[in-house]
Amino acid sequence: MGPQAIISGGGTDMRRIRLGSSAVEITELSFGAAAIGNLFTEVAPEQAAAAVDAAWDEGVRCFDTAPHYGLGLSERRLGEALRTRPRDAYTVSTKAGRVLDPLPAAEAAATEGLSDGFAVPHTHRRRWDFSADGIRRSIEDSLGRLGLDRVDIVYLHDPDDHEEAAFREGYPALEQLRAEGMVGAIGAGMNQTAMLTRFLRDTDVDAVLCAGRYTLLDRSALDALLPEAAARGRSVVVGGVFNSGLLAAPRPDATYDYAAAPAPLVDRALRMEAVAARHGVPLRAAALHHPLGHPAVAGVLVGFRSPHEVRDAAALLRTPVPDALWDDLRAEGLLSEAEPPGPA
Repeated sequence: MGPQAIISGGGTDMRRIRLGSSAVEITELSFGAAAIGNLFTEVAPEQAAAAVDAAWDEGVRCFDTAPHYGLGLSERRLGEALRTRPRDAYTVSTKAGRVLDPLPAAEAAATEGLSDGFAVPHTHRRRWDFSADGIRRSIEDSLGRLGLDRVDIVYLHDPDDHEEAAFREGYPALEQLRAEGMVGAIGAGMNQTAMLTRFLRDTDVDAVLCAGRYTLLDRSALDALLPEAAARGRSVVVGGVFNSGLLAAPRPDATYDYAAAPAPLVDRALRMEAVAARHGVPLRAAALHHPLGHPAVAGVLVGFRSPHEVRDAAALLRTPVPDALWDDLRAEGLLSEAEPPGPA
């Protein structure tokens, strides 16, 4: 990891970590703005703004969004909520790879239901585009929605089915935009590790955003991704630390990676919860702290839709997690002996 600085907010100290060799810094907790783009259900504008305000009060200074989130609604709301803040005091990451094409009014009016998981009007169609022109257009459109003249971090967004286009055209376009100063740091964000490892190995990305693959239940990022990042001095931002619900509230009807949680994983999570309880620590706190123990991990990203959720996550981050908890998880075979210790 790069050098760390400390900022204060809301009675807490929150570390700031530089991404790779870039000049861009993030806080150890980032605000995931998909939910304020009406992920699954609507969020009132006032609640979205209050969630961002609460994050600011808690010392969070990194905010992550994407055009995909609510057909640009997340970017517009985030930009508005940050408009009065000093621009050099915060970091915004967005994503590229999906462009938004306006739908004809008649087609938009005839389309019902969620828009790819978001409760927003079907005003646009998402179109995959990892071409150089598509990447530039995507970022220019994002800047317009955010009301900014630059964006700090851009990740190629879920290029799973577009690998060659992403490496051949999308990544070089990001590199060019970084050279022009329109973008501060570049990378890729995905729910898998193999292609992210290739980005670390074959390109000059500053960071990658890995969702759901370095958690208490899925530590597949330890196989290659995290060692590659550490060896090359790159940074990893970890999302999905609760695996979409199971590690937040283990129970038979919990979700894991947005599907019904398999019984063996529910049992494993319940055993972890029992270990954490012996040390007076909520499992949610252990799940949030866990990725921060790896030297390549710059921070964790959590999605928020309300001030309560923000304040809860900040409190969990302030909750001490004793070394003995990690030791007991290893002793019960719930954590690998090769796993790095918990964060200092």
